[in-house]
Order: sequence, then structure tokens, then C-alpha cells
Amino acid sequence: MAEPIYSLRAEDVFKALETNSEGLLSADANMRRSLYGENRLFEQHKEPLAEKLYKQFLHPATWILVLASLLAVLRGDPILGFVIFALTIANAGFTFYRGYRAEQAIQKLQEVLPSYAHVLRDGVDVHIPAKDVVPGDVLILAEGDNIPADARVVEEYGLRTNNATLTGESVPARKVADPTYHHDISELEQPNLIFAGTSVASGTGRAIIYATGMLTQFGRIAHLTQSVKEEPSHFQLELSRLIKVITWVAFGIGGLVLLASLTGELALSPQHDVLLLTLGIIVAAIPEGLPATLTIALAMAGQRLAQKGVLAKKLNIIETLGTVSIICTDKSGTLTQNQMTVKEIWVSRQKLRVAGVGYSPDGDFVPSPHNQPWEESLNNLLEAASSCNNSRLYEPTPEHPTWSSLGDQTEAALKVTALKFGLNEKASNILYPRVHEIPFDARRKRMTTIHRRMDAEFAFVKGSPREVLQLCTMIEMDNQVVPLTNALRAEIMAANDEYARSALRVLAMARRDLPGTAGPYNPESVEHDLVFLGLQAMMDPPRPEVEQAIKTCREAGIRIVMITGDYGLTAESLARRVGMLSTPNPRIITGAEVDEMSELELQKAIENEVIFARMAPEHKLRLVSSFQARGDVVAVTGDGVNDAPALRKADVGIAMGIVGTDVAKEAADIILTNDNFGAIVYAVEEGRAIFDNIRKFITYIFSSNVPEILPFVISASFGIPLALNVRQILAIDLGTDILPAVALGVEKPEPDVMQHPPRPRNQPLIDNKLLARALLWLGPIETIMCYCGFFAVYILTGHGDALRLPPYLVHPPLPEFLSFLYTPLPIRMTEFMAVTVFHAGVVMAQVGNAFACRSEISRGAKLGWRSNKYLLVASVAEILFIVTLIYYEPLALRFQHIPLPPYYWIVLGLFPFILYSIESIRKTVVRYTKSRVK
Repeated sequence: MAEPIYSLRAEDVFKALETNSEGLLSADANMRRSLYGENRLFEQHKEPLAEKLYKQFLHPATWILVLASLLAVLRGDPILGFVIFALTIANAGFTFYRGYRAEQAIQKLQEVLPSYAHVLRDGVDVHIPAKDVVPGDVLILAEGDNIPADARVVEEYGLRTNNATLTGESVPARKVADPTYHHDISELEQPNLIFAGTSVASGTGRAIIYATGMLTQFGRIAHLTQSVKEEPSHFQLELSRLIKVITWVAFGIGGLVLLASLTGELALSPQHDVLLLTLGIIVAAIPEGLPATLTIALAMAGQRLAQKGVLAKKLNIIETLGTVSIICTDKSGTLTQNQMTVKEIWVSRQKLRVAGVGYSPDGDFVPSPHNQPWEESLNNLLEAASSCNNSRLYEPTPEHPTWSSLGDQTEAALKVTALKFGLNEKASNILYPRVHEIPFDARRKRMTTIHRRMDAEFAFVKGSPREVLQLCTMIEMDNQVVPLTNALRAEIMAANDEYARSALRVLAMARRDLPGTAGPYNPESVEHDLVFLGLQAMMDPPRPEVEQAIKTCREAGIRIVMITGDYGLTAESLARRVGMLSTPNPRIITGAEVDEMSELELQKAIENEVIFARMAPEHKLRLVSSFQARGDVVAVTGDGVNDAPALRKADVGIAMGIVGTDVAKEAADIILTNDNFGAIVYAVEEGRAIFDNIRKFITYIFSSNVPEILPFVISASFGIPLALNVRQILAIDLGTDILPAVALGVEKPEPDVMQHPPRPRNQPLIDNKLLARALLWLGPIETIMCYCGFFAVYILTGHGDALRLPPYLVHPPLPEFLSFLYTPLPIRMTEFMAVTVFHAGVVMAQVGNAFACRSEISRGAKLGWRSNKYLLVASVAEILFIVTLIYYEPLALRFQHIPLPPYYWIVLGLFPFILYSIESIRKTVVRYTKSRVK
């Protein structure tokens, strides 16, 4: 078995990769490029957009509507045929935008890779396009450089790399040139390997490339992201199934009517058109307005979320949010700021707290150092930390509206603290410029810079408290240098241990005045007899909103699981600080342990409270799959490239909008535009509410389908005049019904919506109870009321015999004072008036239905009659719309309406109250029955 590249000595690495310290010859590089290919990410085969569009028209509902359009044309009504066909195109367009996410994520991954690389070719330093590097190339590394491929370090001087794009962790990783023999850790943790897509945080060095393109760690993430197939949500599957069922039912009923009419089984009057009846049944059965209403309701929910900093890239994901039962969250950048911040300082035996988070230099010192005897000592401590430092801070700009840094985040945190104190870095550099640097070394665990003021030189030392302290003989106390006693040493180490137990990273600072004559600057001659200045303890602080958000999620029955690339104890400390843990000793599982687990063992482990640490992208992906296999609906939060596969696999992928990488944002379903973790709570609440609201307006829409389809079935079965035509059905579905349905979609969440567990993953959106209420209760009530009006028109105009009613119903006796209701009309006028009354009756009944559908069993007064102002406006608009269709002559002619006498509206005006009252009686009975059962 070949020895891993990280276990080889530097000289053996050159041999293994058939290169040398002068780099590859150009001819060899060209040959290897032809062998290994270009250093870029390759996309898997993509389905052409034309093919995706074509598939949208293979849906059964689409073909049924196309058939209906053709039937309309055959009947000599091309305008109606065009309307139905346009509707078909619109419905297909609602579902066309699909399948882009993987392609976009890979494109963004490609953009992260550097465009140029600094290598040795033919013994000469050259900058070449990153796509041209090959295995065996010698990389020349300097601070700020992006790394184009995976490489083995063979020479380094204080080299640290920022691996946040791959690991998600903010602390730079120290890199060495020595071989390592730790085979129980992942390649990402090997200290002598560097990786494509990362950058050099500090130091310099050289490395030999051993993997390019899709063979890099970055390429593996790209492959994982590509290979994760985007499955349709439960919501999408259920709606698709529903539309298919409705479509085939419509087709079946229409086919039976057509077949029976052709075989002479139906009692059709001569004026009946078989194609008209078939077309009407098809159009009436398919809820044309449902896709548009659903899209509008989800879009409005998306707008409300956007106002709270939650950007939903796909509308249907909003409903999925309501079913989330597990949130798998990264640590750095998600629960934390992803910006190291100094929180505690020890100076002159005084402990200080530092306010503020991130790189913004805003925050006070507590207690205040003003006029304190140790104020000057604090100044000297911060001055040393800011000077012995290679990071850079950048003020906000229009392009980058927040403070940012370049270099080691730990060093950036020290500079921010100095700025909070009011130190001027530029003035300090002029007053005592740096003349030399002894870089950080993993063995020494410290860094030293030499500065000159006038003719004198002095050194600042920064590093591990234990290592720095043992080099000190003096300490600065209240601006006085005094001997460092054993008691003071013990006090300093006790403070260091206290900070470390709080998961703070601690650095010590010291200084030494050097002899006037400049000598050799090396650790042996400089780093001794130091004056101890103090300690600074820092952390990547949790976001301020995280603790309350986690508390709310726990109350809502949502479990939070941390999956991080950081060390387990650090992750546990943060989890306990933000209230994520309820057990005193949670299990910490590393990525290496996950590799050794069977699926059964992993399933058993995730049943309990656990923290996953040192996780690679493939581990996160496997964990998400394991939670989903248990039936959980999983949301994943993340900000780095390493999170992209898990974000794609999750039911809901949530990326940070500010600190998140473009790759994470492309792979996610939702982007938190202000990086506010607490916004997830709003999103889940909205998702739960939208589920209930969708049920409300589906009930409302389905109810109107009954009085739309029954007239065609009744006419075909009994030969009575048709009570509704196709255009009027479209006017209901796409006109009067849409606004109230949308208004129902924006009902406010119930007060206790976040006080109960999430609904099961497989709980249907449209269940038997909803269908029974809409199709067997509300719909028939509407139909009966509308047919009462329809029959009344025929009877009162002297054409009751056309209804094939018993003789005593054709001319019913009326009291003398109601005799004016008998208004004989020509049969054609009677047909138009009856159809007009039926159409207006459906609309008026739907007004009452809209208010009835605000709840399944709650009283309307409890909800507040004016709490949904959109529904009030929509109801008025619905009435105005039908009045316009009836009394505006150009529209009335197109819809076969005639003006109704005013007294007709007295009866029609009662329809909303009648339906609402009947439904209220049902709700009262249900509430009483439930209370009796309890």
C-alpha cells in the first residue's frame, strides 16, 4: 500500500510526484495537463431548458385543458379556446423554474477558485492561470494568496491558512512541512496539507500540488453537491397527486357524458350541445384558479418573510418550513459571528470585560480604565498586541457595508480591541516602525516583532500564555516594572485556566528593551528576560438572538443539533452557553467515529442529545440523510462551501446572507439576509400558518367547484336547462374567487402556533375531512341555494315546464301581495336571467363561505371580524365584480347576463348569511361534541 502523501518527508514528496525544487519543465506540465485535465470543476450532464419546458406539458391536467381548448374551438368559440389555452401555458409556467440550483451552485464553486497561481516553472517564478496548474507544480505561497489546488507543504515560515470555506471554522490552521503519521484524522485536519479554495492567512512557504480539479477536496464537495438529487417536497407531491386525481375524474365524468349521449342513454333536449356539456364538466372540475391563488398566497408570505430578513428562493419551501422537526446547525458563522472578539483582559492583576462583537471597534471596557492606576499598563498591553500583528482591518465601504479583515482572525480581534481603546495604528507605526519579525513557530508557540524608536530598539512578544510566561522575569503593574514572583505567576495561570474553561482562546503579551546596538534577531537572542504585560482572551461570540431563538424552537418541539468542524469541547461550551443542551454530559461524536458507525448504530446515536464535531462535508450529508430516514423534516443552516452538500440534501437549506459564501447561498433554499438566526423562528411560524391558510382557501375554492360542475351533470342527466356556462365558470375561478382565497392565505398565525410540536411529515394537506367539508357540505349548500334561485326564475317567468317539474310546482300559488313577482318573459330572456341568478348566487354564497372558512371549528367572533381587512376588501371587490359583469353591457353580452330586478338582490344578499349560519351551527355541534368527549 502506497504511503500517504502527508507521511512522506519533503524530499520523498518530490520523488513521489516526479518533480524537484526548481519546479516542472513546461513540456512536462503540458503533458500532465493532457493526462489529468485542466484544474477546474466539471459539471455533470444538465437537462436542457427546452427539455424541462417540454416536460411541463406532459402533465395530464395540461392535456385535459388543451383538449378543452380544442373543444371550444370546435364549437365555434375561438376566444374561449384561446383563454383556456393561455391558462394552460400560465399553469405550466408556474412550475417551469426548476433544476437550476445544482448548476448555479457548481458555477459559484468555480468562481471561488483563484484565477491565477504563483508557481515555479523551468526554475522561474511565474504567475499562470489557475486552470493550468498540474500535479507536481511547486506553489509559492504568501499572505493573502488563494490556493488553487490541493498541495503538500514542503517549506514554511509561520504559514497559516484560512480553511473556513471547507471547514467553516474561523481560526486559521497552522501548517508545517514535517511528515505526520496521524492516520485517524481526516485529510482536512492534516497539518502539512493545504487545499483548493482556501487562502494563506499569514506567513510564507512552498508546497507541491498533488491533486487538481475534481480530485481535490473542493472537487469532492462539488461532486457531492451535484450528486444530491433535489427531491420534490411532500407539498409538491401532494398537490401533483391531487391535480392528477381531479383531472382524471373530470376526464371520466366528461367521457361518460359523451358516451351516454352518443348511445342515447341521456334525456338531452335538442338545444343541448354534447360538446358543450363535456367541455363544461372538464373546465368546472379542474380548479383553474388554484395554482394562481397558491402562488400569490405563497408570494405574499415570502414578502412578509423578506421584511424580516428571510429570503425564500422557492415559494413552496415556505410551507415545508412548517413541518421542520430538526435543525442541523453549523457553529461558526451561524450560531456565532464568525469574527473572533476579545471578551476578557487581565492586566495589572485587574480583570476587564470588553463589550462589542465582531470587527466593529464599538464597545467599552468594564470597569472603565479612565483615571485608573493601571490605565497606562492597559495601553501598553494593547499597543503590544496591535504592533505584534500582521492582520489588517478595513472600514465599511458602499460595496462592503461592515468592518472586515485580512489575515489571522485572532490578530484582527487584537487590533479591534486596540481601536476600542482609541489607539492609532498609523501613528504607532510612524513612532516606532517595525524593523524585523520572528514569525510564529509551532514549536515556540509565539511571534516576535522588533521595533525602533529614536536610537533604541525593543521587542513585542505574543503567544501561548504558558510559553510566554516562562520567558518573563518582570511584570508591568500600574505602569511600574516589578519582579515577577511565583505568586504572580500562579495568579496569571489561574486567570488563563479560568478563561480556557469558558472556551476562550488566550494569548499573552510581553516586551523587552533590546541593547542599543542591533544584533542578530533570533529567538535565542531576543526572547528572554521579558516583561509580562497581560492576557487577552477571545472567542467567536454567539449571535445575540441565538439563545432566544433556540428557546422558542425547543418550545415548538423542534430539536437543534450542532454539526461543526470545530473541536468537541469548544462546540459543547457554545451549545451550553446558548441553551442548546439539556443534559449535563452530552455525547460528542467526531467525524472519524461516524466513519466507523453502521447506519443502525448512527440511528441509535442520534436518538439522544449529541454534538457532532470535526465533521467533513460527507459526514454532514450522511447525518442529514439519517435524520430524514427517521421521518424527520430537516433544516440545515450553514455559511461555508463545506455546508453546500448538506444544504442541498436538507428539506430546507438555510444560508447566511452576509458571512455566507456564494456557494452556500446558491445551494440553499432560504437566505437569512441579515444573518439573524432568530429569523428562522419567524420562518417556521410563517410556515405553520401558511399550511393552515392553504387548507382554508382550498376549502373555499373546492366548495365553489360543486355548484360549477353539478349543473352540467344535472343537465346531462335530466335534460333541464344548463344553469352555468363555461365562461361564467372561468369568471368564478379566475375572477371572483381569487381575491377572497388570497385573503384567506394571509390570515395571521394562531397565538399558540409555536406552542405545539410540528405536524408529521406525512400529514396530508388535503385530507378526507377537508374534502368532505368542501364537497359534501359547503358545496352542496351553495348548489341548493343557487338552484332555488334558478328554478324560481323559470317558475316566476312562466316557463316552469322547461324544468320538467311536477305540475303543482310549475305554477305554485302565491299570496296576492307577492303577485308582482310573476313577470312573464320570452324563453330566451328567462334562460339568461336564470343563468345570471345562478352565477350571482354562487358569488354571493362564496362571500359567506370565505368567512366560514377562516376556521374549521372556531367561532368567527373569536377570530375578530375585522382582523383580516384583506378579506373584507376582497368580499366587496367580489360583489362589485359580479355586479359589473351583470350591468356593464359589453361584459354582460359576453357572459350571457341580463340586468336583474332590484328585489332579486334582496334574496341574493341573504345567501352569505344563510350559508355562514348553517356552517356556524355545524361548528357549534362539533365543539360541543368534542367538549363532551373530553
